[in-house]
Amino acid sequence: MILHRQIVRFQLKEIFAIAYGNYTFREALIVTLESHGEKGYGECTSIDYYHINLNDFQIILEKVKSQIEALAITHPTDFYRFLLSLHLPSFLRSALDCAYWDLFGKLERKSFLAMNQIHYQKLPESSITISVDSVAKQLEKIAQSEWNCFKVKCNHFNESDVMKLLQSGRTIALDSNGSFTAADCLWFEANAVVSQFTYLEQPMKKGAAQYSVLHSDTFVNWMADEDCQDRSDLERLKPHYKSINVKLVKCGGLTPALELITEARNLGYRIMIGCMTESTVGISAGAVLAPLCDYADLDGANLIANDIAKGSSIVNGKIQLSENHGLGIKLI
Repeated sequence: MILHRQIVRFQLKEIFAIAYGNYTFREALIVTLESHGEKGYGECTSIDYYHINLNDFQIILEKVKSQIEALAITHPTDFYRFLLSLHLPSFLRSALDCAYWDLFGKLERKSFLAMNQIHYQKLPESSITISVDSVAKQLEKIAQSEWNCFKVKCNHFNESDVMKLLQSGRTIALDSNGSFTAADCLWFEANAVVSQFTYLEQPMKKGAAQYSVLHSDTFVNWMADEDCQDRSDLERLKPHYKSINVKLVKCGGLTPALELITEARNLGYRIMIGCMTESTVGISAGAVLAPLCDYADLDGANLIANDIAKGSSIVNGKIQLSENHGLGIKLI
């Protein structure tokens, strides 16, 4: 194999405002693995609140490049065991794992779905993110959108805003990015009307000291994001969260995501395949897991103005899976 890498800056179509801050662009590391005339692609995004520095990743890749390039082509699960031996950060491990699945499928002339015997008749519909803003402007954006499912960001609790969102009659989830308090969460658990929200994602900051006040046996569909990094978290989160948000970069790629989804399903969780603000490279990787999930939040490529790839796409929330080999990714 030959390993290539490049850092790309994605300009956002509008300011992306969440509880962690406001963003006008995202930078991503695009990893390419090449062999026998085929190329596989993976992506990881620079996220400040995850302390992800892409320049650090480039230094790491340079150190392990010769080891990766010396490998023979074997099954992706074997490659992933090798990646684990390198003790890479999960974001970088994910980019390499996804690139390898894409390459391996192209060499085998099979799609990821075929290789993993994933069959489906219906896919969940993806939400699109509505940034932090006044509730009036958020509702205006929702009314003007052609999407059907929305994830509304907020950076504090406001009962009036919550009720206005509920009264809209639209399919809405709330994501506070950890900005709610324990008292806020208890209010949600005491008001059955909030069951109309599809889910309430990562209500408080990460950690057991916060999520211990949440109860999964109420009508609130609490969803763990930062609190659920990999399958080792599932058992202890079960009394508190009904749902988990699976993001490839959090858990380390497609290979561990398959295991995470299987175990979460066995424990009775509802599952969402999520994303960062990333290009069609990252979205195409996440989309292949949509048939295994209850919810999807794969709007990342729809938020950027200068996408660099073609593959699976999300059109007004409808997931259109590529039928091409591997993950179906092609740079443009």
